[in-house]
Amino acid sequence: MALAVTDDIPYGNVCDVNIRQRRDVCEVEFAASAHGGAERLWFCMRLQQEGGKTSASRLRLVLKHVTSMLGCHKPELIRPVARTGGGDWARMGPGSVETTEDGRIRIAWELEAPVSFMDIAFCYPYGRPDLETLISDTDCYWRAETIGVSQCDRPIMRLSNDSGQEGGERPGLYFIARQHSAETPGSWVLDGVLRQLADCEDAPLVWAVPLSNIDGVEQGDYGKDNFPWDVNRAWGEVPMRHETVAIQRDLAAWTKRCRPMLGLDFHAPCGTEYDGAYTFIPKQTNFPELHEQTRQWTERIRVALGEYAAPKFTRTADYASRWQLPDLTTGSWYTPNFTRYCASHLHMPVFTLETPYALIGDILMGREQYREIGERIARELVELCRERCVQ
Repeated sequence: MALAVTDDIPYGNVCDVNIRQRRDVCEVEFAASAHGGAERLWFCMRLQQEGGKTSASRLRLVLKHVTSMLGCHKPELIRPVARTGGGDWARMGPGSVETTEDGRIRIAWELEAPVSFMDIAFCYPYGRPDLETLISDTDCYWRAETIGVSQCDRPIMRLSNDSGQEGGERPGLYFIARQHSAETPGSWVLDGVLRQLADCEDAPLVWAVPLSNIDGVEQGDYGKDNFPWDVNRAWGEVPMRHETVAIQRDLAAWTKRCRPMLGLDFHAPCGTEYDGAYTFIPKQTNFPELHEQTRQWTERIRVALGEYAAPKFTRTADYASRWQLPDLTTGSWYTPNFTRYCASHLHMPVFTLETPYALIGDILMGREQYREIGERIARELVELCRERCVQ
């Protein structure tokens, strides 16, 4: 067979591949790999010609094991991205949902067979080259610093628009993305935020860690509930990931060099959610004042996002977690994540933003739409900082 599949590309992830040719159609069955974790969702692979062009003119892609991919309850809403011959990424059309004789769900797409190679991914990838493009496009407004290394010794990069100064009173925002390494919509939204802030004359002091789980990004991990420890579940009294240690130290330095206003963690939700972007804020039972303060921020963001906002925009995280710790003060259990840490240790408003992978209602999400969400958020954050500085 002349067509081969490999995950030996940036952010590569694929498994359980089976290739067969039937007349002029080459069928490629594949699955997303768990990469040693508890959940699967991300895939990123290359289909390439080997030993001469295949005689097939059509390609049939079949994604297997859909029902055990996180949150893919509506498989018809899975809309991967593809690029041919190193070109630009674009959304694929809707696939057809198929049911096997024993009731297993698959989804298939019909495409033209690639002349040389074709890359397929669950969503638009975002990595270090995209950060370099952001920095270049904004005329080096954003400075890149290394604040530590990952557990596999990769540099953890932080972007900033200023170093601030000890005791500084400039309003400050701290951003983080990709704690779950394949939640790429979060990166594209943050990209839009940073581009908009670069054009703002009185922007707050902004520090941002765009690729916090850099090992997972580079290795093609999905990163949600991955072993040995989910990065966004490692924020306990004793951090359980070295990345978390490095970012906590950076957060502490930031708080001393500005007037901390807000922490914001960029994510993507389950695989086929489509109601819109939404937020998680600190729980009222644990942090009544911060809950209300943060809700005021998210309500303004909801209005700014308009058609991109989910009807239920401001939420608290009440879903089951594999990584809970006991709160010795209240006797309850909590998930040690970034939001909880900022609320309990830094006592500042903080929320998580979840942006769907493929669709918001009838809106097909591309990089332009992600960035537009980010731009709207940035404009509202700047205005909110101005208002709070005169209160």
